[in-house]
Amino acid sequence: MRRCLRLSAPSCGEDRDLVTTSVPTRLPATKNSTAEKLLVAASELMIERSSIEISLSDIAQKSGANAALVKYHFGNKDGLLLALLERNAATELSNLEYLLAQPITPTAKLKLHIGGIIRAYYRFPYMNRLIHYLLHETKPECADEVSKFFVAPLLDFHRRLLADGFSRGEFRATDPVLFYTSLIGACDHLFFGRHAMSRATGVGPVTDEVCRQYIKHMETLICGGILTQAEEAVAAG
Repeated sequence: MRRCLRLSAPSCGEDRDLVTTSVPTRLPATKNSTAEKLLVAASELMIERSSIEISLSDIAQKSGANAALVKYHFGNKDGLLLALLERNAATELSNLEYLLAQPITPTAKLKLHIGGIIRAYYRFPYMNRLIHYLLHETKPECADEVSKFFVAPLLDFHRRLLADGFSRGEFRATDPVLFYTSLIGACDHLFFGRHAMSRATGVGPVTDEVCRQYIKHMETLICGGILTQAEEAVAAG
């Protein structure tokens, strides 16, 4: 049976067009309920504290499970954090191939992708700090896993989308690595940098409205730099 799938997470209170695909509307739940409780507890703690500095005892207390179960299910805390990142990123990353296959313009795909990535960070604002930690402050095996399930698929998607847009005359020639850096870096700074800005200038928290505004801002900023003049005129109506 074919279903309608949102190509970006339905956060920020914003409706997006539905695109028909054969993807399930949700990923299967984690098989082990205790493992899932530990992941949920870690996620909630990092959101509450605006920090990834949480201990096994914190996670155990929050989840109601024994700290020893972290080692049983994930090996160690880094294993739990790696599983959490993979779980959080899974929905958006699983949609990339389906988004590329949709019968819509590269410009429309680009806008859906921008919104989807920002919404993923809105839901899990600690995500980029977790990526940095796992890439740079853990064992090489963890860094390899993050590169394999997060960085590489996103870079490949950007490369293919940008190449398609260029071949169709919609996009200027754009380096996919620089594009990845711009988009992911912008997400990081909205949610991590905003915490620092709030201390310095009284900037408020990221709300649904701020998230919607940021999606629109990034669409305008990125499309303004990438779209050809002809495509800009079409987008402007």
